[in-house]
Amino acid sequence: MNLRDLKYIIAVAETRHFGHAAERCFVSQPTLSGQIKKLEDELGVAIFERTNRSVEVTPIGNQILDHARRILEQADAITQLARAHQDPIAGPLRIGAIPTISPYLMPLILKPLRKQHPTLRPVLSEELTDVLLQRLRDHEIDVALLATPVDEHDLEVIPLYDEPFWIAYPREHPFYTRERIRLHDLDGENLLLLAEGHCLARQAMDVCHIKQRQDQGELADLRAASLETLIQLVGAGYGVTLVPALAMRGSWTTGSGVVAQPLAIADASRRVVLVLRRSFPRRPAAEALAAVILAQLPNTVQPVSGRRNKRRASRPK
Repeated sequence: MNLRDLKYIIAVAETRHFGHAAERCFVSQPTLSGQIKKLEDELGVAIFERTNRSVEVTPIGNQILDHARRILEQADAITQLARAHQDPIAGPLRIGAIPTISPYLMPLILKPLRKQHPTLRPVLSEELTDVLLQRLRDHEIDVALLATPVDEHDLEVIPLYDEPFWIAYPREHPFYTRERIRLHDLDGENLLLLAEGHCLARQAMDVCHIKQRQDQGELADLRAASLETLIQLVGAGYGVTLVPALAMRGSWTTGSGVVAQPLAIADASRRVVLVLRRSFPRRPAAEALAAVILAQLPNTVQPVSGRRNKRRASRPK
């Protein structure tokens, strides 16, 4: 038994396909299948139940996989520990971010990050919150930028900033002449939301005190998969929506026919955090990333540290 064999069985368990697992491990399928069969013979148990149509993990296989993941985690920790001893910031830092953060935050920080820490190499991925948390636990990423509370004993949270929500509406909307948009002003408005799975959809509903999704009439078919698409629906006159403040730096703010302004609603914001495993040995790299983020934030958001004064945000025209 060796670490390579453990990587093979984990790849098969996650892909449920020997061919896909072989591609992921950069070996031929006969090589991977042969090594797994040899491991099963050595252990005297079947890790996988194979048929012509599927590959399923056996009950004992699930227990073996739990141990395999922990062993690989410790092996990775040894490598990371050695690297951290040499230079904790140098090397790749695998960063995951949700889709309503990544396109707007990354353009602000990538150049400063490279300038301040030239030996740190960011490796970026974009997924929904649940996927990022699972990838973090599985050691597939090192840190995650999230906008939902995380309360798990094996994860550590570094608070970054509070991001207000702005209300986006068509230029010809009556909101355009109002200086303040309050909660009662949203009564009767068609509030467009992102598709299920996006935390922004739930947060928008909480801000507007909506208990259930608006799934009636034509709105049932208007569940955008991205914030940019949602804005296009607003520009076409299908309704209004809430956007996080950093998204005001997106390309949609010019030529889309959409106007946005801050909401006059208490607690109409979300907290953005950096999440990492407590066992992650290169914490200085995560802290370096957090410091760069805090240093590059615009005045439309408020750092949690409170060391910077929040300036009054201007209303885009």
